[in-house]
Amino acid sequence: MADVFLSNVTKKFGSITAVNDVSMHVEDGSFVVLLGPTGAGKTTTLRLIAGLETPDGGDIRIGDHSVVGYTPAQRNVAMVFQQYSLYPHMSVRDNLSFPLRSPILKTPEAEIKRKVQDVAEVLHIAHKLDNKATALSGGEMQRVSIGRALVREPSVYLMDEPLSSLDAKLRSDLRIELKRIQASLGATILYVTHDQIEAMTMATHVGVLDKGGLVQFGSPREIYESPKSIYVAGRLGQPRINLLPADIFAGAPSGATTIGLRPEHIRQGEGKPAEVVRVEHLGDQSRLHLTMDGHAIVTLTDPHTALEPGERIAIQPRDALYFDADGARIV
Repeated sequence: MADVFLSNVTKKFGSITAVNDVSMHVEDGSFVVLLGPTGAGKTTTLRLIAGLETPDGGDIRIGDHSVVGYTPAQRNVAMVFQQYSLYPHMSVRDNLSFPLRSPILKTPEAEIKRKVQDVAEVLHIAHKLDNKATALSGGEMQRVSIGRALVREPSVYLMDEPLSSLDAKLRSDLRIELKRIQASLGATILYVTHDQIEAMTMATHVGVLDKGGLVQFGSPREIYESPKSIYVAGRLGQPRINLLPADIFAGAPSGATTIGLRPEHIRQGEGKPAEVVRVEHLGDQSRLHLTMDGHAIVTLTDPHTALEPGERIAIQPRDALYFDADGARIV
């Protein structure tokens, strides 16, 4: 495995700047998630590291070497795409062994057999090795796709929304599997997603991208608890952070125009009155939808709450985040 360094990397497509002066250090053995909406530059950043795109400026290093100008094969990286990209006429065994049969690698047959078996057991698909790829479920096909990357034992794994086409249950299962595999292998993974749950549950570090720029890089907890801007604050958290006029509650600092309140950071029982609009019972918790001074607010409450629409309660903030007119955090 290896560290990855991006230094002032820029990539343009005509008049559009897809990646804008991005500098980032992906440490050896870390699980870095690039988070942001469509068009933020996530996939282009991944493709630049893979060698599928050439930067217009800056440097990319994998380990001790600058790889700008290297072909994808010379970079010793493995990429997993959103779609499975399997050979349908081949068995699972042949799909897994295909990367090892590259003339560049010249892997002995006995080692190919061992690696395929080892990876299949790690991914819990050893019993499917002789099945055709077309006979697999969606989750199994994505495991094979991931397995094709794992058998190569590259310096870096690059994953572009590999779970987004799966249903919720499979996504949850494979999140756990991927994190387990990464920890057991000590793998360096750079993972692109727009799914904040994937970012919070799998990442050691999160890079938040906006319009091609890296706006904050840190641990999931740091990004969640200490966002640098309204934009970053809105990237993590479900339900989303409540953004309200700063003067809706007393105590706003000078220069603040917006107060950000996570749903769990709203205390009930005293403070300003608010009206219950809707109660969502979710089993382990209930979401309380309120309105106050014409503003919608979502908070959490007792899963067995007896509150009904139309009732009034009192609320006040704790651990509030404040932002100025430009959206920057006021600490």
